[in-house]
Amino acid sequence: MTTDTWLDDNNRYLAASLQWLRLRLQRLLPPEAVAEAPLPPPTPVAQAAATASAATAKPGRWNLWGGRTAAAPMIGLSTVAPKLLQDASASQPTVDELLKAAAAERDAAARTDPPPALLLLAQRLDLSAFERDTLLLCAALEYDPGLATLCARAQGNPACTLPSFSLALSAFDDPSWDAVSAQRPLRYAHLIDVGNNRDLPLTSGPLRADERIVNYLKGLNALDDRLASLLTPVKDEDPLLAASQQANAETAIERLRVAAEDAVLPVVQLVGADAGSRLAVAQQVCKTLNRRLYRLETDALPSQAAELELLARLWQRESILLPVALYIDAENFEGAADTGAALRRFLAQEMGVVFLAVRDTPLRLAVDSFAVDVARPTADEQFTAWRGHMPDAAGNAEAEAENHAAAQLLAGQFSLNLNEIRQVATLASKMPAGDSALKDSALKDKLWDASRDLVRPRLDALAQRLEPKATWDDLVLPQEQMRIMRQIAGQVRGRHKVYGEWGFGQRMNRGFGISALFAGESGTGKTMAAEVIANDLRLNLYRIDLSAVVSKYIGETEKNLRRLFDAAEQGGAILFFDEADALFGKRSEVKDSHDRYANIEINYLLQRMESFSGLAILATNMKSALDQAFMRRLRFIVNFPFPGIKERSLIWEKALPAETPKDGLDFNRLARLNVSGGNIHSIALNAAFMAAQERKPVTMPTMLAAARGEMKKLDKPFSEAEFK
Repeated sequence: MTTDTWLDDNNRYLAASLQWLRLRLQRLLPPEAVAEAPLPPPTPVAQAAATASAATAKPGRWNLWGGRTAAAPMIGLSTVAPKLLQDASASQPTVDELLKAAAAERDAAARTDPPPALLLLAQRLDLSAFERDTLLLCAALEYDPGLATLCARAQGNPACTLPSFSLALSAFDDPSWDAVSAQRPLRYAHLIDVGNNRDLPLTSGPLRADERIVNYLKGLNALDDRLASLLTPVKDEDPLLAASQQANAETAIERLRVAAEDAVLPVVQLVGADAGSRLAVAQQVCKTLNRRLYRLETDALPSQAAELELLARLWQRESILLPVALYIDAENFEGAADTGAALRRFLAQEMGVVFLAVRDTPLRLAVDSFAVDVARPTADEQFTAWRGHMPDAAGNAEAEAENHAAAQLLAGQFSLNLNEIRQVATLASKMPAGDSALKDSALKDKLWDASRDLVRPRLDALAQRLEPKATWDDLVLPQEQMRIMRQIAGQVRGRHKVYGEWGFGQRMNRGFGISALFAGESGTGKTMAAEVIANDLRLNLYRIDLSAVVSKYIGETEKNLRRLFDAAEQGGAILFFDEADALFGKRSEVKDSHDRYANIEINYLLQRMESFSGLAILATNMKSALDQAFMRRLRFIVNFPFPGIKERSLIWEKALPAETPKDGLDFNRLARLNVSGGNIHSIALNAAFMAAQERKPVTMPTMLAAARGEMKKLDKPFSEAEFK
């Protein structure tokens, strides 16, 4: 059956039902009342456009395997009157005879597959015949406003233009008092609204059909407006899943298939650190089940019990009326009492397909659930994905080797899911066309840069991004320290080869990251060294802002650290913990709750540092203040000595750019000043400003004057003879 055909049949059934309803109400009137005031003629149902996606779904509570239908315009619904009414004056049939004919036409119009919307709704919500007819009575006034007069006359009160439960009890066969119960579908699922006039008995209160249901019965099946403001539709696209993640989706589908015959489906808890992978698995499940996925943040759950109850019931209703599924993102849910109680109450009432996304461990719920562990694609799966986005080597062995090496670097440095890799490749492919000989190299650079920039927004809120400009030539360190520095950069580059191709990763379950401690006095080059490594590796460098990470609220520091490490791990960023002793200090004796939680934060740091797969650099001028547990987990320790005269001479030579005009500088004499490299750069900068103001080149007197000011600032003793 086509959509247009079903719409025609639904219109015919609705028109026949309205005529049947008019006769039901007319039968309640005494004959003299009809003679004194003839009934108004039936009002044609308004023309409207609608979609019939609900009507074309197969009957059944969950219908996991039903398909979607496209939207189609709704044709006009014209009132179909029985033949007996066409010439009522000739034969004067009784109301009962007219009602019998109308019922026959209504029954005939109901014999469609799929059934009309009213019958489909009754099947899915287990409405009795009396409840179905009561719902029709409430909705009918929206289709035929003339029925308002008939309702008022049937109730013997001109002001009662809306139907009441008392009117339904009188008008329909097999009336049931429990239909008005708050636990029966009419009220529980908010199919009708009961007037809250406390001066009237419950059975006399005005009834009105819910707007969502009025539209549904006409064939318009769209998400309730009250939910649209809280839910975000997930983009309807084919997710890219690695083989390991496809297995996760198939596991969830099979579990739901087994449970599909039960009254309530279990909650699917998707557990994993990568939010994108969790969502992709949920999208794949919904694609197989032909369901539209909506996302709900736990922060959006109402705190008021009445509002939460309304939200739960409305979504429960939508999961029956529409092929939808709900994705609740609980990644930032830290077990707060209020949010946890609201989440559990909400889930206790849901029966459709619901995904609960959590990061570390499944939540304990009062309803049936099962957990599916979802990990990021493995390094090999990421390598294969990157390999597919490399330029065509066209059988060239050298180009093939370059592509292999580039894919190795990308997979080894960044931890992205397949959808993110596709996103990066799309951005890179939009580069301007240039010389074909350079285009392949430029594309690889664009892939690297786009991967590096992917998580910048998430890190910028927690750390300060440094723009690395220093190079190896700018760094002045003893030979041993330089060797260790280059070794650090080399290990970052070679991780995929060693852990992946050479099999070390299969023998390890932690310690994939690289952690280094830079220890030395202030100004000895620790920050510059971190910049040199970041510049050499073409990676983002973030200096951790302790004020943004450390919180006085219990549990917030761990949450911020988790977000920081996760984002850095994904985007391959280098984390630079300046003054690390403030965050990685020794654990204290527990004297109160603050000490206990401070130690918990340090313990979390220990665990996260060990599981971090990127490069973390700790800098301190108080090496002895660091907790020994951190020291044992460091792969490299680089001691930055105070520069000697030879090193200071080199630093002075590099302190002034080549473009700076200078005259008669004696770097060996300047090197006799007992200052650190950081102080030397400050002196050179101040001297340049002094020379620029005097419109002269930088000379020894200018440099010595700037040095005198720097020494005074540092409160360091000096001899005036040094500045003559």
